[in-house]
Amino acid sequence: MASSEFFAFRVHADDNTAVVLEDVPAGGELRLRGDGPPLTLSAREKIISGHKIALTDIPCEAPVFRYGRVIGRATRAIACGEWVHLHNCASLLDERGNTLDPHTGAPTDTVYD
Repeated sequence: MASSEFFAFRVHADDNTAVVLEDVPAGGELRLRGDGPPLTLSAREKIISGHKIALTDIPCEAPVFRYGRVIGRATRAIACGEWVHLHNCASLLDERGNTLDPHTGAPTDTVYD
Protein backbone atom coordinates (compact mmCIF):
# COMPACT_ATOMS: atom_id res chain seq x y z
CA MET A 1 0.00 0.00 0.00
CA ALA A 2 1.40 3.42 -0.97
CA SER A 3 2.16 5.96 1.70
CA SER A 4 -0.12 8.98 1.90
CA GLU A 5 2.63 11.03 3.58
CA PHE A 6 5.63 12.00 1.49
CA PHE A 7 8.87 13.72 2.40
CA ALA A 8 11.45 15.91 0.70
CA PHE A 9 14.87 16.85 2.05
CA ARG A 10 16.31 20.39 1.95
CA VAL A 11 20.09 20.38 2.44
CA HIS A 12 20.51 24.08 3.29
CA ALA A 13 18.07 26.73 4.56
CA ASP A 14 18.81 28.93 1.50
CA ASP A 15 17.87 26.20 -1.00
CA ASN A 16 14.85 26.82 -3.22
CA THR A 17 14.74 23.10 -4.11
CA ALA A 18 14.57 19.88 -2.14
CA VAL A 19 14.95 16.23 -3.12
CA VAL A 20 11.92 13.96 -2.85
CA LEU A 21 12.69 10.81 -0.86
CA GLU A 22 10.26 8.51 -2.68
CA ASP A 23 8.10 8.64 -5.80
CA VAL A 24 5.42 11.29 -5.27
CA PRO A 25 2.21 11.36 -7.32
CA ALA A 26 0.76 14.57 -8.72
CA GLY A 27 -1.12 16.25 -5.87
CA GLY A 28 0.89 14.38 -3.23
CA GLU A 29 1.47 16.40 -0.06
CA LEU A 30 5.11 16.60 1.02
CA ARG A 31 6.56 17.54 4.36
CA LEU A 32 9.99 19.10 4.28
CA ARG A 33 12.84 17.69 6.33
CA GLY A 34 16.36 19.02 6.74
CA ASP A 35 17.66 22.54 7.22
CA GLY A 36 15.40 25.57 7.48
CA PRO A 37 11.85 26.17 8.61
CA PRO A 38 9.15 23.48 8.30
CA LEU A 39 7.15 23.50 5.09
CA THR A 40 4.36 21.45 3.56
CA LEU A 41 3.70 21.64 -0.16
CA SER A 42 1.83 19.84 -2.90
CA ALA A 43 3.53 18.23 -5.91
CA ARG A 44 2.15 19.71 -9.13
CA GLU A 45 3.14 16.59 -11.08
CA LYS A 46 4.59 13.14 -10.47
CA ILE A 47 8.16 13.42 -9.19
CA ILE A 48 10.46 10.41 -9.06
CA SER A 49 12.51 9.62 -5.96
CA GLY A 50 15.83 11.47 -5.96
CA HIS A 51 14.59 14.32 -8.14
CA LYS A 52 14.19 17.96 -7.09
CA ILE A 53 11.00 19.85 -6.29
CA ALA A 54 10.71 23.65 -6.24
CA LEU A 55 10.07 25.01 -2.73
CA THR A 56 9.13 28.46 -4.01
CA ASP A 57 8.21 30.02 -7.33
CA ILE A 58 11.46 30.42 -9.28
CA PRO A 59 11.33 33.07 -12.04
CA CYS A 60 12.85 32.45 -15.47
CA GLU A 61 16.64 33.05 -15.39
CA ALA A 62 16.68 33.01 -11.56
CA PRO A 63 19.28 30.93 -9.74
CA VAL A 64 18.40 27.43 -8.59
CA PHE A 65 19.90 26.62 -5.19
CA ARG A 66 20.89 23.29 -3.67
CA TYR A 67 23.53 22.70 -0.96
CA GLY A 68 23.29 26.44 -0.24
CA ARG A 69 24.94 27.08 -3.62
CA VAL A 70 23.73 27.99 -7.08
CA ILE A 71 23.60 24.79 -9.15
CA GLY A 72 21.80 26.19 -12.18
CA ARG A 73 19.39 28.73 -13.57
CA ALA A 74 15.73 28.41 -14.43
CA THR A 75 15.21 28.27 -18.20
CA ARG A 76 11.53 29.11 -17.67
CA ALA A 77 9.39 30.08 -14.70
CA ILE A 78 9.12 27.17 -12.26
CA ALA A 79 6.13 27.04 -9.92
CA CYS A 80 6.33 25.96 -6.29
CA GLY A 81 5.73 22.19 -6.18
CA GLU A 82 6.98 21.61 -9.73
CA TRP A 83 9.62 19.06 -10.76
CA VAL A 84 13.00 20.79 -11.26
CA HIS A 85 15.14 19.00 -13.83
CA LEU A 86 16.73 19.35 -17.28
CA HIS A 87 13.52 20.56 -18.95
CA ASN A 88 13.38 23.76 -16.84
CA CYS A 89 16.85 24.19 -15.30
CA ALA A 90 20.22 24.65 -16.99
CA SER A 91 23.04 23.19 -14.93
CA LEU A 92 25.97 25.40 -14.02
CA LEU A 93 27.87 22.33 -12.78
CA ASP A 94 27.71 20.03 -15.80
CA GLU A 95 27.36 21.47 -19.31
CA ARG A 96 26.78 18.06 -20.88
CA GLY A 97 23.86 17.47 -18.52
CA ASN A 98 21.97 20.18 -20.37
CA THR A 99 21.93 18.01 -23.52
CA LEU A 100 20.41 14.90 -21.91
CA ASP A 101 16.80 13.83 -22.34
CA PRO A 102 15.10 14.72 -19.03
CA HIS A 103 13.12 11.47 -18.83
CA THR A 104 15.59 8.85 -20.08
CA GLY A 105 18.95 10.54 -19.48
CA ALA A 106 19.94 9.63 -23.06
CA PRO A 107 22.29 12.04 -24.84
CA THR A 108 20.56 14.21 -27.43
CA ASP A 109 23.79 15.69 -28.80
CA THR A 110 25.16 12.42 -30.21
CA VAL A 111 24.11 11.20 -33.66
CA TYR A 112 24.22 7.46 -34.27
CA ASP A 113 24.20 6.22 -37.88
